[in-house]
Amino acid sequence: MESGEQLVREGAAEVRLGSGFFRPESRPSRDLGVLLARVLAAREPLRVLDLMAGCGIRAQRYGREAGATVVWANDADPDRLPLLQANLAGVAGLRTTALTAQKLLADCLIREERFSLLDLDAFGCPSSLVPLALEALSFGGVLYLASTDGRSPTGHDRRGAIRSLAASARAHPASWELALRLQIAVVARAAWVLGRGIRPLFSFSEGRTFRTAIQLLRRSEPGEECQLGLLAHCHSCGEQLSQSLLQLRQWPPCACTAAPPPLTISGPLWLGPLQHPPTLAAMREQERLAVAAGQAPSAAKAGLRLLEGLLRDPGVPVRVWPTAEVGRRLGSGPPAMDRLVERLRAEGWTAQASGVMAGQFRSDAPWPRVLELAAALNR
Repeated sequence: MESGEQLVREGAAEVRLGSGFFRPESRPSRDLGVLLARVLAAREPLRVLDLMAGCGIRAQRYGREAGATVVWANDADPDRLPLLQANLAGVAGLRTTALTAQKLLADCLIREERFSLLDLDAFGCPSSLVPLALEALSFGGVLYLASTDGRSPTGHDRRGAIRSLAASARAHPASWELALRLQIAVVARAAWVLGRGIRPLFSFSEGRTFRTAIQLLRRSEPGEECQLGLLAHCHSCGEQLSQSLLQLRQWPPCACTAAPPPLTISGPLWLGPLQHPPTLAAMREQERLAVAAGQAPSAAKAGLRLLEGLLRDPGVPVRVWPTAEVGRRLGSGPPAMDRLVERLRAEGWTAQASGVMAGQFRSDAPWPRVLELAAALNR
């Protein structure tokens, strides 16, 4: 081992970092990836392509913890290949390469090679790789996609959003969720062009990286095209409105009593669920079964907390507000989240705490009624 070279242990993996990029804080995303891989492996032999493998810790965990029969670990940096090969020695069905992502995916398309799980942990926005990545998935396979482009999809670089996402992204209270929905929309449009459908399995962010696991379906599900639309926000009154592109019409009035300002509109974006509870429940069950069998857990406490939070919030309806914004508009402190959700549900509205951003809730209740209930709680 070279001087200063760091050894990292995580789950069943042990790797040397070398000069590779590694974030310990991203372990929850790796934990969820392994649990998802276990669910896929229970269905059929698991073939994994780790497109931007770095030091190889994700690829090693897929092989050792999820029982992948094929693990293809690739990194575009040829100087990193010896380290990658050393870290992955002994992993079953291993293949290592140092190719650009575009070249590798194009080669898979030509040879008609497909995978159950394609892990695309990109720097910046990966939109240009999505069409080829979908071509490399088997039906029912999953694209585990990450983007570190935080400015464009959260409304801080509108020109950048047009270039990278072919969409408008405006400042929004639920900015992380906005970014995830724009990212899913990119995948949906690419899949539909191929005549396929999609199912988001889980979506989350810590504000720096935006991650979505999306299953490729043989064909689109009924009404799937209705899930692509626009999300509007009035910065004056706080109202949020959404419309499907399939039924686009004039926007209804917001809650402003005076002449309302122009709405800030984002999209096209995904209006449908962000999470698939049956898959998340299966992931949790895979962890329980492994621990019951005496195996070391794959998910640390942070990963399990993330999983439980996503299970409680399927990601619909699309309208999301921070309780802090409610308190600011009322001129008081934020209302208690659980009590507000309880009151909204008691009146028959859908409501739950957001699993994507802490301190936020989603509901289909009229915005003025949300404020009325919050004001009553604060009194």
